[in-house]
Amino acid sequence: MNSVKRIWFVNRFFYPDHSATGQMVSDLAFHLARRGRRIGVIASRGVYDDPQIVLPAFEDHGGVAIHRVARARFGRSKLIGRATDYVGMYGAFAAATARLTESGDAIVVKSDPPMLSAAIAPISRAKRLRQINWLQDLYPEVALGLGLKALQPLAPLLAAARNASLRFATFNVAIGERMSDRLKQCGAPPEQIRIISNWCDDEAIRPLPRQDNPLREAWGLQEKFVVGYSGNLGRAHEYATLLGAAEQLRDEQNIIFLFIGGGHLTSNLRDEIERRGLTSTFQFRPYQDAGLLPQSLSAPDVHWISLRPEMEGLIVPSKFYGIAAAGRPTIAVCDPAGEIATLVKRHDCGIVVTPGDGPGLAEAIRSLARNPDRGAEMGRNARIMLDSCFSRLSCLGSWEELFDELAKT
Repeated sequence: MNSVKRIWFVNRFFYPDHSATGQMVSDLAFHLARRGRRIGVIASRGVYDDPQIVLPAFEDHGGVAIHRVARARFGRSKLIGRATDYVGMYGAFAAATARLTESGDAIVVKSDPPMLSAAIAPISRAKRLRQINWLQDLYPEVALGLGLKALQPLAPLLAAARNASLRFATFNVAIGERMSDRLKQCGAPPEQIRIISNWCDDEAIRPLPRQDNPLREAWGLQEKFVVGYSGNLGRAHEYATLLGAAEQLRDEQNIIFLFIGGGHLTSNLRDEIERRGLTSTFQFRPYQDAGLLPQSLSAPDVHWISLRPEMEGLIVPSKFYGIAAAGRPTIAVCDPAGEIATLVKRHDCGIVVTPGDGPGLAEAIRSLARNPDRGAEMGRNARIMLDSCFSRLSCLGSWEELFDELAKT
């Protein structure tokens, strides 16, 4: 058996950051450290939601050696600034990988910033590291799907570099079945692909009866049927279907839409709601502290999530797992054959609506508002699905099994 000296993780964000990718890497790194493995992390010195914070260049926390070597300077609002930051991070992360790792180490490379696996692969090859690509999304396809035309001339070269890093890797970890299929189409050898879904803190997030939820009272939702959205509303999502449904439901005073979070499209959504005279049917709340997630995720009677059909297999909305942990059904405004839609139908934990079908979404909401017992049944099914297929401990266990397998290669 070939031992793995140390496991390294490379990702833009890490503890104490609480963004989605940062939280996943932090959970796994600290879990593996508690299990007695030697863990190192290479990350940036920033956090996702506060550009003023500069984290220390090195610290040892929870048995994890954290090396922070890059920091975004231009922010996320302008494309040219973001691209400049990415280039700087690629160089800083590659240099740190070359400096810190030793032959025989394993290095887990996430896809934040995009295309990071291609930047690290030459270093891994030169230093004889065993690289694992942990893919949260697939670029350049995501950028092209979102209409970034400036990237089009470079797309073939970027895809070729990304695909070479997939073929080089010892393992490629996809977060869903559709993404696994995409990786095969990109030339990743099927025997090197593993599917390990994302997770949530399902021990802290538990189903909370609506009558016992203090947020419903604080936010004036006691007598309402609440359609919720929690998290980031970004470019890969869409809200036109929701607005179409809200138009249909504007006179049904018992139904309210609760939006908790933010994201690139949030201001556009709010402007459109005001333009259409729908402000009385919507309530917006900021991101809630992690300690309030059990309450905020349980505040809605049903959650809606969306994904543009062209993004299927490139992105998987991880908020689905938190919704399931809270024991709430999901209305998935997605490709009916997509990842989340397939899970919703397979486990009877919600309703699938085709993007663009505003009347269909309105009818799905009405049906659950009129039949709370059916909604409660779907919510129970969601939690059963999570416990049996996507629990945090089972996902972390799958990663441990992967590293055990890696040690034998």
